Amino acid sequence: MATFLYKLGRFAFRRRGFVALMWVALLTLAGVGAATAPAPGTTSFSIPGVEAQKAFDLLEQRFPGASADGATGRIVFKAPEGQKMTDAANRATVDKTVKSLSGGSEVVSVADPFTTHAVSKDGTVAYTSVRYDAPGMELTDATRNALEKAADDARATGLTVDVGGDALQAGAEPGAAGEIVGLAIAAVVLVVTLGSLVAAGLPLLTAIIGVGIGVSTITAFAKSLDLGDTTSTLALMIGLAVGIDYALFIVSRYRSELAEGRDREEAVGRATGTAGSAVVFAGLTVVIALAGLAVVNVPMLTKMGLAAAGTVVVSVLIALTMIPALLGFAGKKVRGTGEKRGSRGSEAAASGPAAPSGPAKPGPGVRWASFVIRRPAAVLLLGVLGLGAIAVPATQLELGLPDDGSQPTSTTQRRAYDLLSDGFGPGFNGPLVIVVDARDSDDPQAAAGSVANGIKGLEDVVTVTPAAFNKAGDTATITVIPDSKPSSTQTEDLVHAIRDQGAEVRSDTGAQVLVTGTTAMNIDFSQKLNDALVPYLALVVGLAFLLLIVVFRSILVPLKAALGFLLSVLAALGAVVAVFQWGWLGGLIGVEETGPIMSMTPIFMVGVVFGLAMDYEVFLVTRMREAYVHGESPSQAVVTGFRYSAKVVAAAAIIMMAVFGGFITASEAIIKTIGFGLASAVFFDAFIVRMAIVPAVLALLGRKAWWLPKWLDRALPNVDVEGEGLKTPADAAGTQGADPDDDRELVRV
Repeated sequence: MATFLYKLGRFAFRRRGFVALMWVALLTLAGVGAATAPAPGTTSFSIPGVEAQKAFDLLEQRFPGASADGATGRIVFKAPEGQKMTDAANRATVDKTVKSLSGGSEVVSVADPFTTHAVSKDGTVAYTSVRYDAPGMELTDATRNALEKAADDARATGLTVDVGGDALQAGAEPGAAGEIVGLAIAAVVLVVTLGSLVAAGLPLLTAIIGVGIGVSTITAFAKSLDLGDTTSTLALMIGLAVGIDYALFIVSRYRSELAEGRDREEAVGRATGTAGSAVVFAGLTVVIALAGLAVVNVPMLTKMGLAAAGTVVVSVLIALTMIPALLGFAGKKVRGTGEKRGSRGSEAAASGPAAPSGPAKPGPGVRWASFVIRRPAAVLLLGVLGLGAIAVPATQLELGLPDDGSQPTSTTQRRAYDLLSDGFGPGFNGPLVIVVDARDSDDPQAAAGSVANGIKGLEDVVTVTPAAFNKAGDTATITVIPDSKPSSTQTEDLVHAIRDQGAEVRSDTGAQVLVTGTTAMNIDFSQKLNDALVPYLALVVGLAFLLLIVVFRSILVPLKAALGFLLSVLAALGAVVAVFQWGWLGGLIGVEETGPIMSMTPIFMVGVVFGLAMDYEVFLVTRMREAYVHGESPSQAVVTGFRYSAKVVAAAAIIMMAVFGGFITASEAIIKTIGFGLASAVFFDAFIVRMAIVPAVLALLGRKAWWLPKWLDRALPNVDVEGEGLKTPADAAGTQGADPDDDRELVRV
C-alpha cells in the first residue's frame, strides 16, 4: 500500500498540471450536470415491512383515485378578540377563501369548515382542508402561490390566518451562515497549525472541490435516483469535514519530511505513502459506516448513506492526488515562516554531520503523553467515569420524527399547528387512520362498527369518526383523534393498543385492522430504526475491527478503538438528549421546542462518529506503531506518536467541530440535531478518548498491545501502513541515504 501510494504521490507531483486539470474538469462536468439536470420531484418515503406502510399500500389499492399520497394544506383562521368565526363578516371571508381555492388545477377538494364541523367549540378557530392530487414536493409553484395568496387575502381582513400541512413542504436549509462561520474557523485553525497561508489554503481548496463534485453529482442524479435535500446536506457536512482533515494530515506529513532534509518530490512521495495510507484506511471506515446504513432496509437512508460515502471516496482520491499536485505548485511557500528561515540549516545538516545541540524543548503533546504514561490508571478512570456521567441522559432517549410542532415559532406551519392545538386539542395535529380490511368478513359493516366501538373505549381518544367504505364495500377507513400530541408517548401507546385490539377483532370477525397515517408511520419508522441499531453496530464495528487488525496487526488495539468509540457515541447521545429532549441550554443554540429525538439521529451518529473516531485512531496510532516497529519501547512509541500527530489530530478535531457546529444554525430539526451531536462526539472522541484514554490503555498494556498470533500474522496481508517498503525506493533514488538506525534516531528527536 505505502509503496503504491508513494509512486502515486510522486506521479501526481511530476504531472501536477495534468492532475489539477483533471479534477477541475470533473468539477466542471459535475457542475454542468447539476445545472442542467431536471428539478427533483417528490422524495418517496417508504418503510418496507411495517404495518403503517402495508395499510398505506392497501388504501391505494382499495380506494383508487383517492390520491392517498396527495398533499394536504390547512388554512387555519382565528377570529379577533371578542369575535367568533361564525360572525357574518368572518364567515364571508372563509367562504371567499374556499371559493378562491376550489378552482386550482391540482386541487381535489376544499372542505367548508361550516359544513364539515371544523369550527372549535368556542367558535374562535376554524380551518379548511385542501387536498391535492400530487405529493407536496411535486406541487407547482402556481399551486403553492395560490394557497399563500388565499391566506394573505384572508389575513388582510383582520383575521389571524396561518397555513399548515405538507402542501408548503420546503427542502432542508442547512444554514449557510453557519457553514461560512465553520469554514472561517477551520481556516484560522489551519493557519495557526501550519503557520502558512498557502499550506492552510490547500486543505480548504481540495475539500471545497471534493464537496463540489460530490454534491453536484448528487444534484445531477437527484431526479432519477429519488434523492432528497437532506442527502446533499449530509454529503456536504461529512465531505467538508473529512476532506479538510485528510488533506491536513498529508500536508503536515509532507512538511515533516521536508524538515528531515528530503527534497520536495521525495517528501511528497513519502507523505502520500505513509499519511496517505492512513487516509485510505480512515476513509474506508467512514465508507463502511455510511454504506452499512443499507442494513436498516429503508430506501431513503440507504441512498443518503451511499451518496455521502461516495463523497468521502472523492475526498480520499483528491487528498491522494490533488494535494501532491498542489504541493508541487506551492513550492517552498507551503513551509511556515520559522521553517523557511531554518531551511538552510536543515539542508546543511542533511549533507553533513549534525552539530551538537541541546535537546529540543518538548511540546504540549509530548508533555501530555508523558504525564499520561506516568499516571495511566488515574487518567483512564477519570476519562471513563467522565464520559459515563455525560452518557447517563442517553438512558432516557425517546425517538420520534419531526412534525409542524417542531418547526420554529416564526414559521406559518408552526403557528397553524399551535392554533389547531388551542382550538381542537393537541391530538388534532396527528390523526390516526384505521384501515379495516373486511374482505374475509361475513359482515363488513358489523366488523367496522366493532372496531370503532372498541377504539372509543380506549384511553387518550377524543374522537372516532364513522367508518367510510370504498365502492366495493370490503374496506373501510376510520379516523381517530388522540387526546395527546403526535410525538407523545401517550399517542404511541394508543397506536399499540389499537393494534392489540385489532388482533381480537380478526379472531372474532375475520377482518384485519391496520393503523396508518403520518403519526403511525413515524412510530413504525422509529421502531424499525431502533430494532436495526444492534445489527448495524455489529456489522459496522465487525468489519472495521477486521480492517484495523490488518492496519495495526494487533488484536487489542482495534478492540480498544471500538470500545472507545462506544464511549464517545454514548456520551454524545447523552448530550443530545440533555439539550434537545430535556432542554438544557437549548436556548443557546436555538432549540425552541423540546421533545423526542429524531429517529434517524442515533443511527446516523453511530455510523458517522464511528468512521471519524477510527480516523483519529488510525492517524494517531499508526505513528505510534511506526515508532514501535522502528525499535522504540511501547511507552516511548506513545510519546513519539503524540510528538508528531497530537497537534495535527487536535487541529483536525477542532476543524470538524467547527464544520459540524455550523449546521447547528439550520432550521431543519434533523440537521440541527445531527450537527450538534457530531460536534459533541468529535470533541469527546478526539480529546478524551484518543488523547487520554488511548495512551493510558497503551501504557498499561505495554508490548501486549501489539500482540498478534503468529498464524494470523502470516495469514494477514501486509499493507505496510508504516512505510517500511519506502526505504528501498528512497535509497535507490539517492535522495536520502539514511539507514534504519538514523530513522530511529529521527523518531526520537
